[in-house]
Amino acid sequence: MSSPVVSAREAEVWALLGEHLSNAEIAARLSISVRTVESHVSSLLRKLEVPDRRALSRRAAEAARAERPRPAPALPAPLTTFVGRVRERGELAGAVTAHRQVTAVGPGGVGKTRLALAVAEETAADFADGVWFVDLVPVTDPGRVGAAVAAAVGVGEQPGRGIDDAVLAALADRRALLVLDNCEHVRDGVAPFLERLLAACPRLRVLATSRARLMVPFERVFPVPPLSRAGGDESDAATLFVDRAEAVGWPPDPMARDQVAAVCERLDGVALAIELAAARLPTLGLDGLTAGLSDQLRILAGGPRADDRHRSVRAVLDWSHDLLDPRDRALLRRVSAFVAPFTAEAAAAVAGFAPLDPVAVADGLGRLAEQSLLVVTPSATGTRYRALETIRQYGAERLDGAGEAADVRSRHLDWCLAAATALAGAGGADRRGRFDAVADDLRAALAWAAGRPERRADAYRLALSMAGPAFTRNLLGEAQQRYEQAAALAGDAAAGAAALRHAAGVAGCRRLGDDMFRLHRAAAEAARRAGDTAGAAHDLATAVTVAYRFSTSFARVPPVEETTAMLATARGLSGGDPAAVAAVALAEAAVVADAFGAVQGSTDRTARESVEYAERAVALARRAGDPVAESAALDALSAAQSWTGASFDTAATARLRIDPLTALPPTPAATHELVDALNVATATALGVGLAEARRWGGRLADHPLLAEAGDHATAWLLVADAFGGDVEGVLAGGVRFLDAWEHGGRPRSLALGAAAAAVAMAHGLRGDDEARASWLAVADRADTTPEHRHGYGAIFDAMVLLHHGDAQAAAERVAPEPDRVWKWVCWVWLHWYVALRAETAVLAGRPDARGRIDAARATVAGNPVATAQVDRAEALLDGDLPRLLAAAEAFDAAGCRYQWARTLVLAGGEHAATGGTALAALGLAPMTVR
Repeated sequence: MSSPVVSAREAEVWALLGEHLSNAEIAARLSISVRTVESHVSSLLRKLEVPDRRALSRRAAEAARAERPRPAPALPAPLTTFVGRVRERGELAGAVTAHRQVTAVGPGGVGKTRLALAVAEETAADFADGVWFVDLVPVTDPGRVGAAVAAAVGVGEQPGRGIDDAVLAALADRRALLVLDNCEHVRDGVAPFLERLLAACPRLRVLATSRARLMVPFERVFPVPPLSRAGGDESDAATLFVDRAEAVGWPPDPMARDQVAAVCERLDGVALAIELAAARLPTLGLDGLTAGLSDQLRILAGGPRADDRHRSVRAVLDWSHDLLDPRDRALLRRVSAFVAPFTAEAAAAVAGFAPLDPVAVADGLGRLAEQSLLVVTPSATGTRYRALETIRQYGAERLDGAGEAADVRSRHLDWCLAAATALAGAGGADRRGRFDAVADDLRAALAWAAGRPERRADAYRLALSMAGPAFTRNLLGEAQQRYEQAAALAGDAAAGAAALRHAAGVAGCRRLGDDMFRLHRAAAEAARRAGDTAGAAHDLATAVTVAYRFSTSFARVPPVEETTAMLATARGLSGGDPAAVAAVALAEAAVVADAFGAVQGSTDRTARESVEYAERAVALARRAGDPVAESAALDALSAAQSWTGASFDTAATARLRIDPLTALPPTPAATHELVDALNVATATALGVGLAEARRWGGRLADHPLLAEAGDHATAWLLVADAFGGDVEGVLAGGVRFLDAWEHGGRPRSLALGAAAAAVAMAHGLRGDDEARASWLAVADRADTTPEHRHGYGAIFDAMVLLHHGDAQAAAERVAPEPDRVWKWVCWVWLHWYVALRAETAVLAGRPDARGRIDAARATVAGNPVATAQVDRAEALLDGDLPRLLAAAEAFDAAGCRYQWARTLVLAGGEHAATGGTALAALGLAPMTVR
């Protein structure tokens, strides 16, 4: 058998899959669309004959390992050689192999990070799925530990799930090593995160470095000692000193090696202290070093809990600091305000005040870098500087001691405000990189300012300025957090209400109905405090609408009594304000008329009443001049129209929402509304045919908000392909869908349930009952209510039963009149449901077959696929072969190859042979005709 031909682009995609990148990250790396990546993945699955994306990734990783003996771990590349520690490396490697979580503990500067990196590099071959390094230094909020891990691993946020849950899902079956560096300042966040992570990821190992134990029950502590001084001038400590001295061009005289050993002994073997001392050798020599240590060492204050070795690090830092020019001392302490790599320009803005000249700051940074007190980091945006964490913390202490902390951190806050403002108004392809470059400093400045009453207004501005870029960056959880934080910091209630509305919009994008409801209610309370009764009415009514419109996205659906009381309050507050009146009208359409067909909605009303309520809401929203409100009202109208059976009106109304929303700025509310509009347009187009459904489904799949949510992005396309008979496309898409669904923490929605049921149908047509049962179980877990099985579930089940010749069971599956299960059938499934009722009645020999055909024909008129189904049913009833063949041609013209082939089999004779061959070409089981 010949080897499959893999194109050059497919090979690139495959290689990146081996690095466990998401489709969005592969698309960004190769400058292609996410849809194109999905197409290549589907092709690779078929060519390489592997069952799913995970297997494809593992195979890619295996291929990469075959080409190079050891995988390339995602570890920073040290710029200096690693010296000594043979025993420690072996013991720590053994501990990592034997235990789930190991913490390398030791004082600052002892060499924990370098030891962890060396062990990670040496053991990388044992971790087939990767090694990742996470520097926690920039993390100032313990709650963002998971976000830092996600950024390092390459996990994007998933709608409806927090970033921590997305990490757990992504690493669930990975045999990998995660190195968490500098945990001490966020231990309260690391400990609970690791407890969840290791419980959910049984093959994962974690190596942490910290100055203190994490204090978790599963922790294996590995104390990192200072470098050994045993052996005198041949010790690890002396070897490190000589290596670093040679690096600066001043190798010690071999005759003075005993003096080197003495210096290392005085420094207690602390790696950072030795490196700093060696860097001074060109200017002081060994005699000067010895004298400096004798004169300059100061004992660390702090009581009996202070570590002796830690005192030595502080002593060297004190001594190194005192040898600096006073201006360089000021610069060192002032740049400690930065928690992430910074530019010379940024340093000048924050640190450039008396006695420092802003113009001279760049020279000072260079001098500090020469003294190993700053690290120079090249980047795409120019040279950046950073201080090692031990030195940064030392600088911060010096900043406090100099009485400059408030001034410097205020200037840092001002710089962050300017950076955030620039981000908010910026666009371009590098917008994501610009946000990432400053995000950690913005977070640190916000954390500092939020606790100071005199900077509360600036903290509010910064939180609000960060929220928008975080939303654009698809960090939806942080965007919602920042909007809520801004609301809490706002100086007046009106501003707080506005921020809460934005937060509710983000919650909508995250499919968190409970949060949307909570935030709109909170906005209403803030508006009332501000004296804005109309705004309060609008927010209360919107909260009520959310409870009904998005009822399937709630963990706890608000009781009807609660929402009814809220609606009454909103009516009383609305007055004559157009926006408030429109919002109340939409809430009435939701509650009184159940226009949205909510889970908690009542069926005790007529469909015509629902349409009237919704039409009134649309007219009032249009009069208020709010496209987002008008879109929500049109959503109610399209849903209400579906209850009347007017499927074409339903689809047409749904399409009206899209163009006005597309023209709006991408605020959270507008983005949420647009994605929902594309979702509904795709679904309702399915109700009247297939071509438009694929068009709108393609736009939905390409929306940036869904870049990391392949299940939500492609759900309706899977259903369209299933109706069209593209079995190969459904099966390939199902692999991608399932991977994204599991990666995202198995979210739930009607669309996800329908998509899984579509894949189950494809397996059923192939005769794979085991796979079908597995996918039906996915459908049950992915949907929000079992009643949906009366709609798409009945349709897909009936199609499988008909294929295998069980017309009686198929007829039973669609036996209820549409009015009896209206909420689950009328929305987008009506045409398919009534057409199948007609066909199953004919094939099962039901006496009411003719009546069902006539009723179905009136309903599906204008839908080419459903009309062909009804024509086929009538031709079978009448034994009209020419009409049966005409129906086959209609299916073929509509792109429904399965239904075309099925019709030929039903026609019998030579046509049956053609149809059977076509079914086999589609990969389907032979049809049974009884």
